[in-house]
Amino acid sequence: MDLGIKGRVALVAASSSGLGLAVAKAFAAEGAHVSICGRDPARLAKAHAEVNAAGPGDVLSVPVDIRDEHAAAAWVRHTADVFGGLDIVVTNTGGVPFGPVDSFEPADYREAVDGNLLPHVSITLAALPILKAAGWGRIVMIASEAVKQPSPASGLSSVARLGLLGHMKGLVHALGANGVTVNVIAPGYHRTPILDEQFGDHVEDELARVARGIPLGRIGDAGHFGALVAMLSGDQASYVTGTVLVADGGNTRGIG
Repeated sequence: MDLGIKGRVALVAASSSGLGLAVAKAFAAEGAHVSICGRDPARLAKAHAEVNAAGPGDVLSVPVDIRDEHAAAAWVRHTADVFGGLDIVVTNTGGVPFGPVDSFEPADYREAVDGNLLPHVSITLAALPILKAAGWGRIVMIASEAVKQPSPASGLSSVARLGLLGHMKGLVHALGANGVTVNVIAPGYHRTPILDEQFGDHVEDELARVARGIPLGRIGDAGHFGALVAMLSGDQASYVTGTVLVADGGNTRGIG
């Protein structure tokens, strides 16, 4: 299926590793030009090579700490300047420490909001006038299944990420008349390097334990997640906006 994004310009935040990198590679494979960012220059250089090898489009990689709203906005504008426009914006952030809500202090919550909510806001607001002027666009914000099913073990994530849904709904109205769709995608467990860090030497045993609690009985594939975001950014998804798409193997049990 041709998604219609060949030659489009896609910006993917926090894309030097994990799900962000998988998304960037999926866009590259579809023939898009891709702008990626990360805080670690060495890791970013490696990601640049991987994205560049994934498709024929051009790749721009810029060291950026997206928690710095001014740096994040400058990266958006720089991307549009280099490529002569901007069509697809995928916002993404790092994770937060695990633990129940009563194991953290107010300062921890403030840091979680600064790191896991506000980067989505600053990047999308910077992109908004560019997308409006173009008259076509896609915004996909990567959250977590916690926005649909808060977990007792993920107190910070459950609190900090929920504000993203309100921001998404506001953008839907602000951008709808300009042909721009806005959606949130909420992944569950996918095999990424952060799980190796989280579970350490026991990663395989822990992933098997997690998989037993998921209806599909397995952990998600990062490459498949990237393809899903690309599909949501394509022409065929032009009537899909204001939604939360959960990709968690059926782990979210709630209705609505």
